Amino acid sequence: MPQLIWFRTDLRTRDNTALAAAMAAGPTIALFLLSPGQWRLHDDADCKVDFWLRNLSELSRSLARLNVPLLVREIDRWDEAPQMLERLCLEQGIECVRVNEEYGVNEQRRDEAVAATLQARGIAFRSHLDQLLFAPGSVLTQAGRYFQVFGQFRKVCHARLRLSLPDRVPLPPAQAPLPLTSDAIPTQVAGFAQPSAGLRDLWPAGEDVAQERLRRFVDESIIDYHDTRDLPAIPGTSRLSPYLAAGVLSPRQCLHAALSANRGEFDGGNPGVVSWINELLWREFYTHILVGFPRVSMHRAFRPVTELLQWRRDDPDLEAWQQGQTGFPIVDAAMRQLLATGWMHNRLRMISAMFLTKNLLIDWREGERWFMRYLIDGDLAANNGGWQWSASTGTDAVPYFRLFNPINQSRNFDPEGRFLRHWLPELAGLGNRDIHDPTAHGGLFPLADYPRPIVDLAHSRERALATFKALEGLHAG
Repeated sequence: MPQLIWFRTDLRTRDNTALAAAMAAGPTIALFLLSPGQWRLHDDADCKVDFWLRNLSELSRSLARLNVPLLVREIDRWDEAPQMLERLCLEQGIECVRVNEEYGVNEQRRDEAVAATLQARGIAFRSHLDQLLFAPGSVLTQAGRYFQVFGQFRKVCHARLRLSLPDRVPLPPAQAPLPLTSDAIPTQVAGFAQPSAGLRDLWPAGEDVAQERLRRFVDESIIDYHDTRDLPAIPGTSRLSPYLAAGVLSPRQCLHAALSANRGEFDGGNPGVVSWINELLWREFYTHILVGFPRVSMHRAFRPVTELLQWRRDDPDLEAWQQGQTGFPIVDAAMRQLLATGWMHNRLRMISAMFLTKNLLIDWREGERWFMRYLIDGDLAANNGGWQWSASTGTDAVPYFRLFNPINQSRNFDPEGRFLRHWLPELAGLGNRDIHDPTAHGGLFPLADYPRPIVDLAHSRERALATFKALEGLHAG
């Protein structure tokens, strides 16, 4: 029974549910669809598309060892996918198309349309759980609803994991060679620029690289993760998010690696391991929210009442934030890290997001879009969840009256200014006290090449509180 595996964000051969199922069912060929128009609609970053292509080249080599040819086809947008899949299946005599499930309204509509078209031709369409530990809709409240509070969701996940851990899928044995040649993998897609060599060097491609990074993190750093995860000047996080977002690494592989370092415990034992597993479950939680509350993948707030918030439209302030020119060193260093590396430390994502949405009172959707356009690990569920958390518009969000003070955050998490000096060389000559707030002492601003603060923190805090309080009063009325 000839099979087609359609790769999307699951660019690996090991622990790949759909690939294993396809190869167990019959002779298998693989497909990847380039869809640049859709990627632009989704604000996918240049560096992320480049990362996909580089990993696709590695995947093609891995598939060749299994005698699975990889075909590459191009469409502009996903509404062309049903006809493209139909033609290819008829050409190759395919009887079943297998995919790993993707989430989000556009992804689900695409797969439903493809399934309907193929089934009309008598071609089966099978989807498999792969990106997540638990299928959306399988972790619910006693009332049968999706959880809206992470702590409650995590508690149920822990109970499920105690009963049964999701197994990793073995690498399939090689199949007999097929009379079909793999397509060449393009090095660039029209409309997407190639990132710098420096950025590429930060994020090498391939399953072997991802597995080695996971191994090193677990062997060397995970036990201190709870202490180091908030310190941007040191490599205290795993930096595995690009590999998870592209599916070069699976959450099952991550979970089992973490458990191996903690004698099989996920909610006890080493606090670093427990903290990191909780981050895997946050990723899980936000994806379940994406499915349970589809409006969040359609540029809508999770809390509908917050659609009435009176956001400011201020293009100069927005551009200053985007380019790392706000006059607040920790925010500017974070934004410059994003532009240069395609990645931002998680603590800094929260600081910069809260600065935009609270201190500048600019719509969270502007920040969500900007992050997606530059993040190599851009993931709709995690990015949306994080932005709405910071903006107090989302599920389990930070209360609106809790505003991060960026200067205090900087002093707490980069006390010696090491991260600031790396990304803001114009401030390198300042002492450890002054570098976090160059204007604080004496009221003079001695640096001609660094901007003055674009907002007064105390005034902006009061403005944000008043805006949210007005919404609260409107809602109560």
